[in-house]
Amino acid sequence: MADLSAATQSPSVSSTSSGAEPSAPGGAGSPGACPALGTKSCGSSCAVHDLIFWRDVKKTGLVFGTTLVVLLSLAAFSVISVVSYLILALLSVTISFRVYRSVIQAVQKSEEGHPFKSYLDVDITLSSEAFHNYVNAAMVHVNRALKLIIRLFLVEDLVDSLKLAVFMWLMTYVGAVFNGITLLILADLLVFSVPIVYEKYKTQIDHYVGIVRDQTKSIVEKIQAKLPGIAKKKAE
Repeated sequence: MADLSAATQSPSVSSTSSGAEPSAPGGAGSPGACPALGTKSCGSSCAVHDLIFWRDVKKTGLVFGTTLVVLLSLAAFSVISVVSYLILALLSVTISFRVYRSVIQAVQKSEEGHPFKSYLDVDITLSSEAFHNYVNAAMVHVNRALKLIIRLFLVEDLVDSLKLAVFMWLMTYVGAVFNGITLLILADLLVFSVPIVYEKYKTQIDHYVGIVRDQTKSIVEKIQAKLPGIAKKKAE
């Protein structure tokens, strides 16, 4: 009887132990998880992350090449000319394809319909709920920016306001050498090159950045110690 009861209990024990570690296809270690969001669903942040880190070379190359060509065109021509040429180029492609498909359908006597019908039927209307969500998300950033501007210009923290003053002073020299379009071109090049370089040489870059950060922190602390009122404020 003891052997029989042990035999009947063993399957339940094994089934319990096998169910103790269920599989977690959507866990944090999933290769499809977005590094920027962890276990959360990949949204726009994940798409931008994949774009600047060249996860899809064709997609990133297309976006990078398009933005670079547009910025270079803006550097050489006026905004109106660039926009007009872009619209003309797009219309040339779509009209040519529309005429081509119409001729093919006439020769083959087929009735496939409009070649862009699937795109024309797509609902692109923006619902009021989605609009309010975008506005609310934008308002969060606007309010944060307003608080930061008031804080800096009304000198809530003297060191932070001095940092802004020094940065603006340096930007006057940058503005004397580069114009806005040139800075946008440089920013475009940096956005699509720095992340992939950092990913490749992360250890070395973090080491030197840590050294610079420690030196900067030490200098800021020395300045704060010598400025009147700062040391007293921190002590309180």
